[in-house]
Amino acid sequence: MKNLPVRMARWSAGHPWRAIVSWLLFVVLCLGVGITVGGNPATTEDFRIGVAGRAEALAAEGGLQQRPVERVLITARPGSGRLDLTAADAAAKDVADRMRGLDEVRSVADPVHAANGTAVRVDVTMNGPELDGKKHVDPLLAQTAAVRKANPDLRVEETGSPSISKGVDKLRGDDLSRTEVIALPVTLITLLLVFSSLVMALVPLLLALSSIAAAVGLSMLASHAFPDAGVGTNVILLIGLAVGVDYTLFYLKREREERARAGGRLSSRAVVELAAATSGRAVVLSGLAVAISSATLFLADDVIFSSIATGAIVVTLVAVLSSLTVLPALLAKLGERAERRAVRREAQAAQRGRTPRPRKQPKTGAGRLTTAVLSLVGKRPAAALSVTVIAMLALAAPVLGLKLTDMGRETHSRSIVAMQVYDRLNASFPELKSMHQVVVRADADRSSEVTAALRELAADVKDDARLSGTSQLLTSPDKRITMLQLQVPYYVSTDQAQSSLKDIRKTYVPETVGKVAGAETAVTGDVARYTDYPTHQEQKLPLIIGALLLVTFAMTVWAFRSLVLGLVGVLLNLLSAAASLGVLVLVFQDTWAEGLLDFDSTGSIGSRVPLFLFVILFGLSMDYQVFVISRVREAALNGVPTRKAVIDGIGSSAGVVTSAAVVMVTVFASFAALHLIEMKQIGFSLAVAVLLDAFVIRMLILPALMLLLGEANWWPSHGIREARDTAHAPRTLEKVS
Repeated sequence: MKNLPVRMARWSAGHPWRAIVSWLLFVVLCLGVGITVGGNPATTEDFRIGVAGRAEALAAEGGLQQRPVERVLITARPGSGRLDLTAADAAAKDVADRMRGLDEVRSVADPVHAANGTAVRVDVTMNGPELDGKKHVDPLLAQTAAVRKANPDLRVEETGSPSISKGVDKLRGDDLSRTEVIALPVTLITLLLVFSSLVMALVPLLLALSSIAAAVGLSMLASHAFPDAGVGTNVILLIGLAVGVDYTLFYLKREREERARAGGRLSSRAVVELAAATSGRAVVLSGLAVAISSATLFLADDVIFSSIATGAIVVTLVAVLSSLTVLPALLAKLGERAERRAVRREAQAAQRGRTPRPRKQPKTGAGRLTTAVLSLVGKRPAAALSVTVIAMLALAAPVLGLKLTDMGRETHSRSIVAMQVYDRLNASFPELKSMHQVVVRADADRSSEVTAALRELAADVKDDARLSGTSQLLTSPDKRITMLQLQVPYYVSTDQAQSSLKDIRKTYVPETVGKVAGAETAVTGDVARYTDYPTHQEQKLPLIIGALLLVTFAMTVWAFRSLVLGLVGVLLNLLSAAASLGVLVLVFQDTWAEGLLDFDSTGSIGSRVPLFLFVILFGLSMDYQVFVISRVREAALNGVPTRKAVIDGIGSSAGVVTSAAVVMVTVFASFAALHLIEMKQIGFSLAVAVLLDAFVIRMLILPALMLLLGEANWWPSHGIREARDTAHAPRTLEKVS
């Protein structure tokens, strides 16, 4: 009763109003300072990965980096017949004149006619870095709208990376708003069913939301060390609501159990301290496990994963802090209030000469279904373990066919207007679908030699059916950097685009510019970016999984002083992650579930999904692992035989784990409703993972395995044996003189 969670709970319960006001001030301060200082968004340089990233750095050195480009497409209105080229040229000139007058515009190219005469386009290059285009695209869209209004007989539309990115951001924001509308009410209903009290149900939800608010502010500060790739807030919402409610739920349920066990003999403050001594410690261990697991994402050497790790760590630690500080104060105040109401009711009943009704006690122990399941597992642990492990391995089998790709621009939802225009633009100008960029750095006196080699390369690929036959050669002012751009009339994910990149890198470049002495060459472009990113993730995946296994093992051994339980934790987490990833592959790499989950299959899984799934699942599953095994170990330390400790410990924690799992699944499943395919895959896989972890791993596999291991569960710790010997030691009476 002297550990840190108890000491913090003791102070908080003893000074409830100070604790509550301090927490509110902390949340306001974090959010206020974060907004005042502002976030630090990732720049284009932060996103550079692999060979493509090296080529982009070379291009930027010579001022040849990619810039934000918008394209205005002019076509005939549907049903109006052929395009009036005279009217289209006039509209294109109007567009060009208007765009040239904007401060956001760097240059406007001459109008380009489609080969089949069905469209005219105007390319507009914007000022500033590639990623900043979406912030300044509105004036361009306004001018396009004005030209469209002035030419009612034509269809004048605009698309490009900036307008598509702006549309994606808006769609993501709208989707997140809908997930909140779904997740918050369902979470509240779940908590109402658990506690049968609106006040007690609101406590976890309000603490989770306040933790999210504080974490958003702190993440803005943290972004100055780890730039925000635009996903930090999404992660904070996703993880914050899940762990925030979970940690509070663990604490609340234990407080109610201790209150029921005390039967009114202990004060509310004493009951809160008892809960802190058990569940408070479990919350700290769980929070540290999630934070440390999330930190392994920094090993990915990728700004997106660094941003994810930062958001997950910050919101988890804030959620732990709220459970240790303000939650005991709220429980103490609510407990005192409940006690006063009970005393008043008893006094009123006595005045009226009635027998006071017994106080309603919260339900404790395992439910009927849990008891039946554990009874079955207890009778046949080997059979239960064999059947469930085989079933989980069967679910994991599709992982063998896993195909990772970067989710390119063409995978975005067509509910975004700019994506509809993107499709029409590519239909009229297929050479715009993707491109290769061969970048060369050499001494200025070799500029002519480099140029000649690149011209030779362009001539070699001119008749290649996988390329459009069009090219552009650019040279930096100091003649040190030269870039050849080759247009590809295929989307980046196609075999034609992929094979053409391979041949350019392996054959065409070495045979031409590769022979220039002292020249440094690298290939980038849409196809290279799409290819190099998944390759980078695949290379980092073993390192991160290895670190995760080590962290899981070390945390479990540290928490329970058992090497056996450390190994069990690693194996069960691997099994759970593999099974959920297998289900993800089964659902998303095929087309049978498209109508059910509202998506268009790309035949692949987003390259970021497995890493995100493994890291977050390993962290969250430690929540259940720590909470469940803590109850088993607690019973064993009280002298209960291991078999009974396993059944009782898992049974008594089953209700909390089930409730927590329902909350998590609700939150994650709401993300599966998003339009963005990668976010949909992440939400779906996490929802499946939590279901499997809570109901299969913790209710079937874990108890069966622990029952089979028996006393070996605690090896090499002697604490359990010593506690059991003490509990059963004969006691003697001393004579008092």
